Amino acid sequence: MMEEKKQHAPSNPPVTHADPADARLLGRLDEMRANLTDLDTRLADPTVTVDHELVRDLSIKRAALAPLCNKYDQYCALSVEAGELRDVLANPEKHDAEADPEYLALVREELPDIEQRAQQLLEDIKTELVTSDDRQVGSVILELRAGVGGDEAGLWVVDLLDMYRRFASIRGWKVDELDHSGGDMGGLRSAVLNIKGQGVWAELGYEGGTHQVKRVPATEAQGRIHTSTATVAVMPEPEEIELDLDESDVEVHVTTSQGPGGQNVNKVATAVHLIHKPSGIEVRMQESKSQHQNREKAWRLLRARLYEQQRQEAEKQRAEQRVAMIGSASRAEKIRTYRYKDNIAVDHRLSRSFNLTELLAGKLDDLVNALIEHDTAKRLAAL
Repeated sequence: MMEEKKQHAPSNPPVTHADPADARLLGRLDEMRANLTDLDTRLADPTVTVDHELVRDLSIKRAALAPLCNKYDQYCALSVEAGELRDVLANPEKHDAEADPEYLALVREELPDIEQRAQQLLEDIKTELVTSDDRQVGSVILELRAGVGGDEAGLWVVDLLDMYRRFASIRGWKVDELDHSGGDMGGLRSAVLNIKGQGVWAELGYEGGTHQVKRVPATEAQGRIHTSTATVAVMPEPEEIELDLDESDVEVHVTTSQGPGGQNVNKVATAVHLIHKPSGIEVRMQESKSQHQNREKAWRLLRARLYEQQRQEAEKQRAEQRVAMIGSASRAEKIRTYRYKDNIAVDHRLSRSFNLTELLAGKLDDLVNALIEHDTAKRLAAL
């Protein structure tokens, strides 16, 4: 076996069976490797290491990128080696190999294997790449609401809530309850959790939708099976909004202060009028007799109003995302049906059933892995 190259591979290696799609893929991988280098730099920064929340967030992103970048480095090394071997066969005189038939035979034997390994690595990378962004999200908001079914729907929310808490505990994720609304008979009308940890969005993101349960309620005297629903919405927790304000977008006018009726109160121009052209937000400040103080206060007020507008727009987008995810809670929009009589849960996207007792105990691994595999196949087909 020929010794593999030890040097770090170039960022754009020769591609085995290259095509435009693979070229775009390699460009994306170069970007990810640069991001990994940036994360390593930030995690080594003393000003970052004292912020435990930031370290956690950056570490989750790094953990998602590192395995993929490692495979990319292996692919680059194999591609470089394959290119060198092809050059030996094409130009043996340049490598002093003309008089060494055994060496040329070894090169011909090794080249197909190296090319095959490189191509297999590229296929593995494609599979991991389509979910890499999901794995970088380390915090989600999980919202459950009772659907149709009265009190039984509220009790079903409690059971689902317990299921997700148990799954999070098995995974070692951190769970914080943000809000809940009590219902009758010990049920819940709604509950909102913040769940943080590595892989949380990649594994919980498929739970959004209507969850239908068929069982005999504890309050049912005749033993009849009832059908109830609860809706689940799972949303990546957005990072803190950064104020998007370019001072060149703001018109600044300085005038004399105006009193009742529009008359000038001061003859000195101290009032400040700011107009943020992209949003149309206007701020006037004339409380102080100092133009400097009025200017400072005007900018503070403008920033506050613009921040609030951006926050509301972000909230609107998340609300629209939530509505699209949970639908109207009708039984026709269900993603999964839990049948207590048969002790199975049928996921309608997979057309597969899973053991109900295990799911309710938080053992969702088989279900989650099947959903990830199903979604990954669809994403790969769309590349």
